[in-house]
Amino acid sequence: MDEFQLIERYFRRPAPGGAGVEVGIGDDGAIVRLPPGRELVVVVDTLVAGVHFPADMVPAEVGYRALAVNLSDVAAMGAEPAWMTLALTLPAPDADWLEGFAAGLWDLAGRHGVALVGGDTTRGPLTVSVQVLGHLPAGTRLLRGGARPGDRVFVSGTPGDAAAGLGLRSPGSEAERRLRARFLRPEPRLGLGRALAGRASAAIAAIDVSDGLLADLAHICEASGTGAVIDEERLPLSAALIEFAGRERAAELALTGGDDYELCFTLPPEVDAHDLSADVEVAEIGVMTPEPGIRLRRHEREVPLPAGGYRHFGDDP
Repeated sequence: MDEFQLIERYFRRPAPGGAGVEVGIGDDGAIVRLPPGRELVVVVDTLVAGVHFPADMVPAEVGYRALAVNLSDVAAMGAEPAWMTLALTLPAPDADWLEGFAAGLWDLAGRHGVALVGGDTTRGPLTVSVQVLGHLPAGTRLLRGGARPGDRVFVSGTPGDAAAGLGLRSPGSEAERRLRARFLRPEPRLGLGRALAGRASAAIAAIDVSDGLLADLAHICEASGTGAVIDEERLPLSAALIEFAGRERAAELALTGGDDYELCFTLPPEVDAHDLSADVEVAEIGVMTPEPGIRLRRHEREVPLPAGGYRHFGDDP
């Protein structure tokens, strides 16, 4: 099977109705139509076998995650996804692997109306790069630099689950199966992102939690010129994570574990988080401060921050 047959068999699909695709797969480039009054949002992520996912991971889960991690970035910007491109590097055109990969990719794309409009295939070590393009009403974007001292810090869902699930290759208990599923199939918080963007009159900062809650909150602090204080006992820990790891270790995983793809965001004191009408629970876990740096409190006493958080090239000088 050559690259053109591969594309035709697994990746050419009719664009969803209303997707605004003028020219899609089959030309040198794609042409899409941006709805009036909307701004374009572009995100891209690369997943490398053995770095971002185990080389023997079920191909459907690879396809799902390759899109999910990008949709999470779109959610953090408050945008609505519309189009994607795919660059796929394969050691060989394995039909069974491609069938599973495409199934996982299309499963998530179909749920969110994302059209594949182009990309590339080549031979080499297994690498998947997905670019997602979305849009949002002009002036409603969410950025990392929108936080102010006194704003409250929130996180969606139950962070730490995916980090625990990463190492559970053969989960046994129901708790372990839940944690493994949270790693394999993260849920992009697109509804929450759009709800936050709908509060455009308020100064809001947001980021998706991919490298760990503390590490990603630090990006908000840096971009906003602020610090933060986090109350450990207010972390929303899942029952499955506590059962598996114990409360102390669960809190550490929630603070430092990556791959959750939840949203961490800030709200001014006058904005009620219950007014967001989002599709996921959110928890208030701290407050932004004028002093730089992140501090951690446990039962009203300051404690050292746990080490962790993922960084590419983190050991380089």
